Amino acid sequence: ITSSYYRGADGVIVVYDITDRQSFRNARGWMQEIEKYCTERTVRMLAASKCDLESKRSVSADEGREMAEDLGLRFLETSARHAHNVDEAFDALARDLAR
Repeated sequence: ITSSYYRGADGVIVVYDITDRQSFRNARGWMQEIEKYCTERTVRMLAASKCDLESKRSVSADEGREMAEDLGLRFLETSARHAHNVDEAFDALARDLAR
């Protein structure tokens, strides 16, 4: 993804796959990129996807929460398959944008 997709964005959700540790590692790098090209007012959130695949999990929820806390972000685990926390993620982003 090039910076033109998120430059000047009001809100950004960086998503990693709980079954793919490399995607989790990459999430921190994406957040650093966002900080370079977005303003301090840009609302950012970290979301873990595929939480329905517990048996294939390679990134714990605690690790996700810890990264989010380190970066000062809101964190949610989601599952598109089961519609778990998907609406909540976008609702939280919208609420934060409205502040």
